[in-house]
Amino acid sequence: MSMTLRQLEYLEALAETLHFGKAARRCGVSQPALSVQIHQLEEHLGMRLLERRPRQVLLTNHGREVLGRAKNILRELKDIEAFAHQARRPLHGSIRMGVIPTIAPYLLPKILPELQRRFSELKLYLREDQTHRILRQLEQGELDVLLLALPIEAPGILARELFQERFLVALPTDHTLAPKKEISVKDLIRFPLLLLEDGHCLRDQALEVCSKDQALADHIIKATSLNTLVEMVASGLGITLIPELAVPAQPSELNRIAIRPFTHPQPWRSVGLLWREQSGNQQELRMLGDFLQAHTQPLLHQLRSQLLEKRGDLSSKKDANSGP
Repeated sequence: MSMTLRQLEYLEALAETLHFGKAARRCGVSQPALSVQIHQLEEHLGMRLLERRPRQVLLTNHGREVLGRAKNILRELKDIEAFAHQARRPLHGSIRMGVIPTIAPYLLPKILPELQRRFSELKLYLREDQTHRILRQLEQGELDVLLLALPIEAPGILARELFQERFLVALPTDHTLAPKKEISVKDLIRFPLLLLEDGHCLRDQALEVCSKDQALADHIIKATSLNTLVEMVASGLGITLIPELAVPAQPSELNRIAIRPFTHPQPWRSVGLLWREQSGNQQELRMLGDFLQAHTQPLLHQLRSQLLEKRGDLSSKKDANSGP
């Protein structure tokens, strides 16, 4: 008897649950039926794949090797199904997207309602996590596409840039640097710098922006999220770097902190999509990229106009204060 896809699916379920009963329930079959299929797979391959214990099963070394290849086969099968599906009806069905925390809450709520209106039959499942985790999930076939900061280099992964956003300086409204219209990296040396904790790509990018002077390394205070950083800035604990899309949208929030651009050349980050080179729904992912790109550019333009108005207000106040 030839090896079957069903047997590979059962092996994958066993590897994830390490229990025949749990694996059978996940696959919607009886435990004896699953056990028979696994036994037939072992007979066909001529090797033991599992180490059977009273309340648990473990993969043998051979089992782990076979499982890795089985996962690749099952992933290719899903890609074939995805290709056939999207060829019939683009942006219809489900897409699993991973997004980093410094993008998800600031961009997606503004554009997903329109995406849902335009493509009502699309089901977009979101997973928010740090770059290294969602990249691993993309490579393993658990996610279809990622929205994150570029560049990312990984074998078998394609990237498409969607937009570029500047880094801005956020500081307390009564800070010594607040009267300045633009801030240089050297201006930051004397003050506590608030950054995200290790593992966030934005932390690495901010450190790269400030890498010209190692004195900054002695002034770093860590936080768990951008929202926390903004609250810490508003409380007067220090200054931080934030991407444009994370600038508070409401005037009441924006008045709690001062936002200033860097002097030229202004630092920025590139944001884009990643997907597997062999993905079966590349056409859909490109369409998704077109939508995100088209709807993000107006948001950035609006935000930059808003910040220019704030800078104009600052200039007016300075002129008034320096009058005769």
